[in-house]
Amino acid sequence: MKNLYIETYGCQMNVADSEVVAAILSENYTVTTDPKSADLFLMNTCSVRDNAEQRIRKRLRELAALKKKNPRMIVGLLGCMAERLKERLLNEEHTLDFIAGPDAYRTLPHLIQEASEGKSAFNVILSIQETYDDIDPVRYDSNGVSAFISIMRGCNNFCTYCVVPYTRGRERSRDPKTILHEAQQLLDKGYKEVTLLGQNVNSYHWKEDDGRAIDFASLIEMVAQLSPKLRVRFATSHPKDISDSLIEKIANYENICNYIHLPVQSGSDRMLKKMNRVYDGNYYLERIAAIKKMIPDCSITTDLIVGFCGETEEDHQDTLKMMETVGYSSAYMFKYSVREGTKAAKDFEDDVPEEVKARRFDEVMNTQQRLSLESNQQDVGKTFTVLVEGFSKRSEEQLFGRNSQNKVIVFPKGNHQIGDYVEVTVTRCTQATLIAD
Repeated sequence: MKNLYIETYGCQMNVADSEVVAAILSENYTVTTDPKSADLFLMNTCSVRDNAEQRIRKRLRELAALKKKNPRMIVGLLGCMAERLKERLLNEEHTLDFIAGPDAYRTLPHLIQEASEGKSAFNVILSIQETYDDIDPVRYDSNGVSAFISIMRGCNNFCTYCVVPYTRGRERSRDPKTILHEAQQLLDKGYKEVTLLGQNVNSYHWKEDDGRAIDFASLIEMVAQLSPKLRVRFATSHPKDISDSLIEKIANYENICNYIHLPVQSGSDRMLKKMNRVYDGNYYLERIAAIKKMIPDCSITTDLIVGFCGETEEDHQDTLKMMETVGYSSAYMFKYSVREGTKAAKDFEDDVPEEVKARRFDEVMNTQQRLSLESNQQDVGKTFTVLVEGFSKRSEEQLFGRNSQNKVIVFPKGNHQIGDYVEVTVTRCTQATLIAD
């Protein structure tokens, strides 16, 4: 057996994909945690933002020295960056031996063989069918408690700023029987939590041979019914598809976590239209109201883009107002960066000056930090069930886990073990963490 080292960048989907890659190569490769010992070094990449690609380019330059010491090591680049830049990458990055797009992982043994013979090897063909649903992922970097299950691939939304439909192809859903089989396998191995993944999970759709349709609300219920001791999460949702039926399922099942990540991207209707988000602020707030009514203790998080093409000060203030109105418990915040090949890159001018983007980003970040602290302060004195995931970074006498609302809670170790469900009472908090007894 040879040694395989995988570096994963970007989203949870890439983490799940890396586990699929490890399974496909498992006949010949064992995953190692030591990059210096690698016979095969893979980078599973992200193209959502320019700074992600620049980090990967920098890492490839660093690998040149490692490859000089170990000339037999093969370096491959996988994922969205491979799909976006295609064989151009092989010409620009001489450390690379081959590239493979997200739908080409079954051909990795062939690509590796070609590269080992000194041939230029790449496969970036996108599929309308590939879901890897017959492959049991190798959970090589797992805590043994939580795992990801990819339920669909691709995206049909074509937001004007986003490369995902071009790097991951069109939307296709996985057979629910294979999803349930994978979840049951994890249960049998002692896992306590699964996260159902997709670029837009709540547009999941499967049609059985008898014509019966299964949507995401039905699927998540099926997974939750496997065991009341299996926690179920999901990511990521598009506001246009979050139905009352799905919200009701979350409310009805104690083991479906009271946590919804609902990217708004902007609080400005003008920006939302320009982004092709197909909803406006009023619709989004109506969905938030429905969530809060049916699941009063639900934690809501979001994504926000600052400085999109043509964003005015008024648009920016609309975003700040949206944040205040919803009261997000946390948010992923980004300055807009042009992605080649998107509609925004072709048709819009990136006309917000960098210093304005930076100032607006600081205002959004500062607002969210305050909202996160306020959200956590509301939990002081409350009792939660925490699934223990590991030791605190600060002390081996402290454990950490997350509650149903996806908030990190740190508490004394006592006699508890990783994987236990523990009742804790929050005594104080920081902006990012709840501290409990």
